[in-house]
Amino acid sequence: MLKYRLANAPGSSYTLAGHSLPDVQRAIRLVRSHGAEWGIAPDRVGVMGFSAGGELALLAGLHFDAGNPDAADPIDREASRPAFLGLIYPYVTRIFPAKLTLTKDTPPAFLLGGEKDDISKPLPELYLALEKAGVPAELHMLAGVGHGFGVRPVNPPHVAIWTTLFHDWLDASGMLKGK
Repeated sequence: MLKYRLANAPGSSYTLAGHSLPDVQRAIRLVRSHGAEWGIAPDRVGVMGFSAGGELALLAGLHFDAGNPDAADPIDREASRPAFLGLIYPYVTRIFPAKLTLTKDTPPAFLLGGEKDDISKPLPELYLALEKAGVPAELHMLAGVGHGFGVRPVNPPHVAIWTTLFHDWLDASGMLKGK
């Protein structure tokens, strides 16, 4: 779990590109660098985010590098590309579609939103853009649901099932296989 510096909040001097994105890139590199020690396959380190965190997760899937093999810090030698994206009602209206460049190297994505959530409205377009770029993706728009449903015991069954859908997608994508 990453607690990143929230950009665009009232009074915040942080920016997505200058602070939040480097935070998530560093977190991916850090987990990769400790993969053997922590029992995590380095090639299966992904990123998942909700709302503004979903926007950040998408940015991590668009702006990554292979690491710097000459870096003094061994963490900086690791790649920052996430193996997958879990975009849960992401706030993508600011960056989609105008600032979005998808390629075949964009990580596979699980997209989830609520039908009554204006922030989630671009998700079907994002899904189609991913498909056009040759990126594996899965889209779910939950009926009658607004923004911020998260994981709650009071969620109705058709909403609560989303964690199973995500788990099944990760499994089908090969992310849950043994080392």
